[in-house]
Amino acid sequence: MTKPVLRTVLSVAGAAVCFANAVTAAAEAPLTPALGIHFVEGSSSTLIVERDGRMYLVDLAAQSVKATEIPRASPANPANSSPASPQQAGSGSKVLLDAATIFKQNCAGCHGPEGRGLRTVGTPDLTNPKVQASLTNEVMIKTIETGRKGTPMPAWAGKLTSSQIFAVASYERTLSPGNPETADAAEAAKPKVYQPGDDLLVSLPTGRRLDPHGVYLNFTHRFALDPAFTQAARGGDLLGLDGFSLSSFGLDYGISKKFSASIYRSPTFIARPVQVMGAYNFLDEQDGQPLNAAFRVSLEGRNDFSRQFTENIEAIFSRSVTPRAQLYVVPTLSVNNRRLVQPSSELSSDIPSEPGHTSFALGFGGSLDIRPTVALVAEVIPTLAGGRALGIHRPAYSFGIQKKIWRHAFTLGVTNSPGTTVSQRSGTRAPYTGQPSADTPGGLVIGFDIMRQIH
Repeated sequence: MTKPVLRTVLSVAGAAVCFANAVTAAAEAPLTPALGIHFVEGSSSTLIVERDGRMYLVDLAAQSVKATEIPRASPANPANSSPASPQQAGSGSKVLLDAATIFKQNCAGCHGPEGRGLRTVGTPDLTNPKVQASLTNEVMIKTIETGRKGTPMPAWAGKLTSSQIFAVASYERTLSPGNPETADAAEAAKPKVYQPGDDLLVSLPTGRRLDPHGVYLNFTHRFALDPAFTQAARGGDLLGLDGFSLSSFGLDYGISKKFSASIYRSPTFIARPVQVMGAYNFLDEQDGQPLNAAFRVSLEGRNDFSRQFTENIEAIFSRSVTPRAQLYVVPTLSVNNRRLVQPSSELSSDIPSEPGHTSFALGFGGSLDIRPTVALVAEVIPTLAGGRALGIHRPAYSFGIQKKIWRHAFTLGVTNSPGTTVSQRSGTRAPYTGQPSADTPGGLVIGFDIMRQIH
């Protein structure tokens, strides 16, 4: 683009912004497209200028202008489509705006709102010129049309018209700054933020922010009665996986960007507690904050929330060390905490009544991605106050490996703790089995967690 045209486009863009502000202040009415200026929905710095039959994508924040060509119809299916008239297809800038809306509504969930991709899903960074250079127009259109087997990418043929598919592919081309020399600098400028794949490491919470209106299912299993490595014939029963499992189930809901709520239930043979919780995420690294921080309050009631209630207050602090690793600190205060016990039968009357004690635990954890979708996780939860009254001789600890991909996570680990509610996770197998040495390394048991986001 020549310098006179560049100056003209930037002048027109600047005048458009000033005019838009004046119009909004005076009448709160949008700027008419008849002026050749179109604002991109969801962006505060990007607009499209139409001048002399050409379109220019203007990024005022980056002070860049890029010429854009949006064809009227897709050449991918010439037999099924033909060039539309301006009255039928509208201006090229309108097609670009429609494509941006389609991308935001249907693609941003996996590719990110800015097209940078998501590590947990494995989608490419469409803003990287090197990625753009590796994708031909035909490949981009074909991928949108037919999807990609073995990935979350669906086929959009039949859901979008040929013109819409071609417009979306053209819009994706505008996501890259177009200067390969700046690719490494752009990559280096990205925030070094880690993305947890699950709500838990093993038992310790990650405090990750839930999607607004997102619905999450959590299953946890602890084979608490069968040490994985110290008894005879451990290979014969799959390190205890053939044994009895304490299987718990939870449901989480993202009320808004920062508020969430959950309900969780553990089985009869760990006193049948039901836990209800509210959480508020007040700091998040993805918003440019120096760390992640969440505050949660919960109430547990044994025997299906009918008696022996425990009140919990906890904070969750985490910080990314690199985009591949994160550290966690979780202080937790539990009022009327109860010793872990095994009921002698499934009858409610056989769930023993335990006196309440105030306890304070301080959890530490870490997660390290050894592959884009595979992480090593570890945690330790010492009880600093009230542990003796609860029969806790040694800290609860766990470690394992976690597979995370596109709204799913599976964690396989070993632990010396049978509990998974807020108050019970710092308890160990020693009080639960009545054996003081059951929480040593020789008493480690297999456990696994499954998380799925269903909405």
